[in-house]
Order: sequence, then C-alpha cells, then structure tokens
Amino acid sequence: MAEAAADHTADNVNTLALYVHWPFCLSKCPYCDFNSHVRDSIDQSLWRSALLRELRAEIDENPDRRVTSVFFGGGTPSLMAPGTVNDILDTVAKHWHLESNVEVTLEANPTSVETGALRDFNRAGVNRLSLGIQSLDDGALKFLGREHSAREALLALETARDIFSRYSFDLIYCRPDQSLAAWERELASALEYAGDHISLYQLTIERGTAFFALWRDGDITMPEEAIAAAQFEQTQIVLDTAGLPAYEISNHAKPGGESRHNLTYWQYGDYIGIGPGAHGRIRQGNQKWAVRRIANPENWREQVTAQNHGVQEKVPLSASEIFEEMMLMGLRLKRGVDLAALQDQTGQPLQNQIDESALADLISVGFIKKTNRHLKATRAGRQRLNAIIPKLLDRDC
Repeated sequence: MAEAAADHTADNVNTLALYVHWPFCLSKCPYCDFNSHVRDSIDQSLWRSALLRELRAEIDENPDRRVTSVFFGGGTPSLMAPGTVNDILDTVAKHWHLESNVEVTLEANPTSVETGALRDFNRAGVNRLSLGIQSLDDGALKFLGREHSAREALLALETARDIFSRYSFDLIYCRPDQSLAAWERELASALEYAGDHISLYQLTIERGTAFFALWRDGDITMPEEAIAAAQFEQTQIVLDTAGLPAYEISNHAKPGGESRHNLTYWQYGDYIGIGPGAHGRIRQGNQKWAVRRIANPENWREQVTAQNHGVQEKVPLSASEIFEEMMLMGLRLKRGVDLAALQDQTGQPLQNQIDESALADLISVGFIKKTNRHLKATRAGRQRLNAIIPKLLDRDC
C-alpha cells in the first residue's frame, strides 16, 4: 500500500475522488474560514435528497469512472444522518465503479453526541475517521471555540481506535502564548493515541474570521516568526522519531497511512465535489475544468431542485493555470511535483514554464531540489512556500 500511495499520479483519466460537503456545524469556530454554517434545525431528508440529486447529475456527465476515495467533509459531516452516507455510497457503487480498497473518510468532532454515532457511520461504509481534536488542553479548546473537552477528545480517540482500522486527528499549534515546551508536552500526549496518520496545523489568522477581528484590534498577538519556525522544526523531529514523517507540510503518516483522497488533490488527479461550496477539478476529453458550486446552503439547494446541480461556475483551465495549480499543490508534498505528470497535464516540459534563474537561486540556497523525476521543496523550503512559489512562477511577491 505504501508503494501505491507513493506512485499515485494523475495519468489515469478514469480514476476519480469524490468529495461530499456537509455545510452545517453546531457553532462557528473563531479561526475557521471554511464554508460552514449554523442553523437552528436541519431537515435531513431534504439535504440527503439534494446531495443525491447532484451526485446523479455528475454521474450522468462523467460516466465510467473508478472511484478511489470518498471524503465526507464540512462543516461537520458527523452531524448528517448515517443513512445519507449509506445512500451516497450505494449510488456511487451502482453507477460508478468503487475500487475494492476504496478509502471512505468522514470528518467528525469528539463531542459525545457525534462519537455515539461512529459505529453507525462505520456500518454505512466509512472506513477511515478524521477527528477534529485541535488540542488536548482545556484552556486552549475554550480559546479555539471548541465544543468538547480534552477528556471527550481522548474518549473519542479510544472509540475511533476500537471501530476503525484507519483514523487520523487534527491538532492546532503555534497558538498565542504557547511555548515550545508546552507544545512538545501536548504532542507527546497526542502521540500515545496516534494511529497511522496525524495532521498538525499552525494557527493562521484568516480574513473574515472572528480571530481576524481580534488580531486586527490587538486583542490577539501571534507568535513571532522565529518561534513559529522553531515549533515547526521540532514537530518534524518528534514525528520523524515516532515513525510518522511528514509527507505534506501539515500531514504526517506511517508508510501506507497517507490520505489517498488528499493525495489526489496534491498530485492533481481528478476529483468531483458535491454540496454547497464544493470545488472540483475534472478532465473531460482533452480539457481540464475547474468547477465551483454555490456556497450558501439554501441557495445551493434551490438551484439543485431547479436544475439538478448547484454549479455556480465551470471554467476551462489553460495550460499555464494548470501548471500554476500543480506547482502550488505539488510542492506541498515531500516527494514534490511529478515532472512527467506535469508535462502530460500541461503539454510542456518544466523548463518551458518556469523562471530557470530563480530555480537555480532557490536550489543554491537549499530551498528546492530537482531530480530527473521530481521538483521538490526541501523541509526549509516547505516552510517558505508562500515566498518561493511566486519566484518560480516569475510573479511579483
């Protein structure tokens, strides 16, 4: 399985990843800029019907596909009825081809209500769980606006370990006033519960979030860049030692434990997203298309009812746009951008599309490496991608 994950490329036009977006949450976290919404009540049958209607429209438009992964994200998809997951997977299996080792991931929060439904999701076909733990410190959880306690998080991890052969969880570090020693202690506790995958994100302040307003007004002070870099570097050392090396900037896994679904994104394979605000990249014939759906849940559902889909925009991608997206996604990976796949997708070799003097400079300072098969960012380079990529693409920084 490790080889399958490592050698996955976008060269098979029949393979497909499916993303299903459930946009609802119990509350909006102050750091979150995802398309998530709080509603007083949810009519599960209406939303199930709309998702299935949009799925069937995509099946009609893209027949004869082999589905390698399905990801239920959000929002909080563990708030949806397990029967919705079952119906979606049944529809996929009947009209597309589900790979025998298909990866079916569900995002969940570790509240007692959601944890109680995990066995039902497993029966519905979910074989991989992604838990939004975010912290194992009660004070930090309160600061992050989470609905669960540290004790509930640990209980949820124990439950996940009992039910699912594969599970992952998220933590957020580099929080205001978080010392390196405190993060190391929290990370050590988390590793006692780790399975084959863990996601570790540095807190970022995103425009439009509650944290952005607090940061703008001086009520939140983020750690200095040197502190953030030290925490990132120490994270890599600890996870390497634990046998969970980074295969992407924020994602660590045992060999074979990589998220196959997210690898499709990073390696620029085809994926379809259904549900409010979902995105897709799909090749039809010789053209790659970018698809974006209506973000507002009610407006999306109205259009699905009227037109069988909630697409807001579907635009053809030029070779230069494909190149830029492949660089943005692929350099996040430890293995980097597959140069053969890059030429196949864009019709041009790397040297025809990149600022070679900038590339030479980045190689000389140790931020980029180039082999016959891959262009990759070093560990130091992956910390600086926001500065490196504009130089490679010959854009103003």
